[in-house]
Amino acid sequence: MKLYKTNEIKNIALLGSKGSGKTTLAEAMLLECGVIKRRGTVEAGNTVCDYFPVEKEYGYSVFSTVFHAEFLNKKLNVIDCPGSDDFVGNAYTALGVADTGIIVLDAQYGVEVGTQNIFRTTAKLKKPVLFAMNQLDAEKADYDNALESLREHYGNKVVVIQYPLECGPGFHSMIDVLLMKKYEWGPDGGVPVISEIPEDQMERANELHNALVEAAAENDETLMDKYFEEGHLTEDEMRNGIRLGLIDRSILPVFCVSAAKDMGVRRMMEFLGNVCPFVDDMPAPRTISDEEVKPDADGPVSIFVFKTSVEPHIGEVSYFKVMSGTLKAGADLENVNRGSKERFAQIFSVCGQLRTPVESLAAGDIGASVKLKDVRTGNTLNEKGCDYQFDFIKYPKPKYQRAIKPVNEADSEKLSGILTRMREEDPTWVVEQSKELKQLIVSGQGEFHLRTLKWRIENNEKLPIEYHEPRIPYRETITKAARADYRHKKQSGGSGQFGEVHLIVEPYAEGMPEPDTYRFGNQEFKLNVRDKQEIPLEWGGKLVVYNCIVGGAIDARFIPAIVKGLMDRMEQGPLTGSYARDVRVMIYDGKMHPVDSNEISFRLAGRHAFSEAFRNAGPKILEPVYDVEVLTPADVMGDVMSDLQGRRAIIMGMESDNGIEKLKAKVPLKEMSSYSTTLSSISGGRSSFIMDFSSYELVPGDVQEKLLKAYAEQEEDE
Repeated sequence: MKLYKTNEIKNIALLGSKGSGKTTLAEAMLLECGVIKRRGTVEAGNTVCDYFPVEKEYGYSVFSTVFHAEFLNKKLNVIDCPGSDDFVGNAYTALGVADTGIIVLDAQYGVEVGTQNIFRTTAKLKKPVLFAMNQLDAEKADYDNALESLREHYGNKVVVIQYPLECGPGFHSMIDVLLMKKYEWGPDGGVPVISEIPEDQMERANELHNALVEAAAENDETLMDKYFEEGHLTEDEMRNGIRLGLIDRSILPVFCVSAAKDMGVRRMMEFLGNVCPFVDDMPAPRTISDEEVKPDADGPVSIFVFKTSVEPHIGEVSYFKVMSGTLKAGADLENVNRGSKERFAQIFSVCGQLRTPVESLAAGDIGASVKLKDVRTGNTLNEKGCDYQFDFIKYPKPKYQRAIKPVNEADSEKLSGILTRMREEDPTWVVEQSKELKQLIVSGQGEFHLRTLKWRIENNEKLPIEYHEPRIPYRETITKAARADYRHKKQSGGSGQFGEVHLIVEPYAEGMPEPDTYRFGNQEFKLNVRDKQEIPLEWGGKLVVYNCIVGGAIDARFIPAIVKGLMDRMEQGPLTGSYARDVRVMIYDGKMHPVDSNEISFRLAGRHAFSEAFRNAGPKILEPVYDVEVLTPADVMGDVMSDLQGRRAIIMGMESDNGIEKLKAKVPLKEMSSYSTTLSSISGGRSSFIMDFSSYELVPGDVQEKLLKAYAEQEEDE
């Protein structure tokens, strides 16, 4: 393979909803550029892009796959991304290193929820986009409706490059309004017959051609002037205008393809090679110190590792983009993130699981290396003297959690190692050993996402595991003031233990007045504050402690021990063992013994006095509530809303956007446990949602009773 220069390289992300046909399109692209002689199919499990065992098992793409195509003397690096929302992290990764996104549409459905999610991501990252309208040969294909849905969502930026003469099983020809030619294929697709546009199509073709020319001219003043003067542009001028429109996202071209029959694919690839932006046409990436790094092949060598995978019979494969300089085989680079050195004994240009050794890769190119010692996803590696560091891929928050443990407890350490390694392959898997919940929690984008993780651990690593519903991180607090005292006394020969603590508790809120006078029954307690401690709690809220001791009833040296006793109970609340928050405590009296009093005595006395006062202070359990935003097709909106209301949701608002409904609600975390699976079932996989922590709110009385009963039964069992 020749060394491609930066201005000969294009990096492309292949995106789209589940079932839109991305992997099939990738096969057709590989066939057209001669990489493969025969197309595989998803059903047969023999495609270039879906080669992992788990992908063959499920019949879905699970990982993004990098492949390259040498076409028109240019190198197209393509990253084929899974369509399922559960594996959306792959799209974020691909768009981080790609310069153009191809969003594949199913002509039967047009713009879907997945399309909108992906488009929003491309907009956020300011990446050029073109649409490939696929499956025009499907029974229910409707080009006009699909095009209308694009225009409803994205307006006049949507410009037609091609339109079909017929949709459905009879699809075999189309009009290209950029070249103003008719393309026609035989039953097996492949090389088209190119001819003049039929007379009955000229009016429509001219109208669309003029709209395209005008859109191209708008991006360059010189082109606009020429268009007004002469009424037309040359092919090269149109290409330049469209390229500029792609870069600033003012043009969203629409292509027609049947990936399964290899119709229209070569023509789209010609557009990719001739029109889409090169690496050096795009705004230069910036380092974490906001330094612009242009893709200069003569600059210092710097690479960014955007993906790591563990592949059968190979081991760890690190995929990288050359950000600057020219990487040569045998180069020694320094890992900025980990402080280690790496030798790149071999570097490869990649096509699925096929790797072609190359001598060098120039700035902007994508490649891979194997068996590096200490490299992780997201690492930057530089030549000596270069201090670049990149961190431009931001992943979505997880939406689905499960507690995970091995069937055999002795394998716990082994499981932790496997999970750490697998997170390198997919950073949207989040693993946490929760001190609060006393569980190992694995989080992901959905039920299928975590089911895939389980399949891989059990089948690839031969380690049986179990998933359990994670405990909910409840909080405990109080709603009124209460008083209690407790004497800890223990005598067993020699020095004993003695400590007595009297205290008052009440709810804490920012800005409340300092404590003064309290009345409980017929007794009045007037307090004199001597000292105050504000303890911010790592789980949220505060514990505020006042020392109101007068007359030396308790020596000041024992106050820290009492505070430790209070914190013991804040960390394990009296009601359900959950963290407590937003409490203030006034220690106003007590007793000590000149010989038997010690720190442990006052710690225990403080703990028990606090527990009793807490239980008498109108204790309440708080539950985490999340802001949930659901995007769903209008035809299942009623079912989605009904399901949410059954989850104790408070509907905050609804918006409609051209057949896609956006529903906002506040929902307790407890009710979101299986939501990913249920939403997919209700909508046939066409809906998606995001969730963010909102606040802690009081649980309803009936729910609190159930929680208290469950905790009491658990305590009895233990």
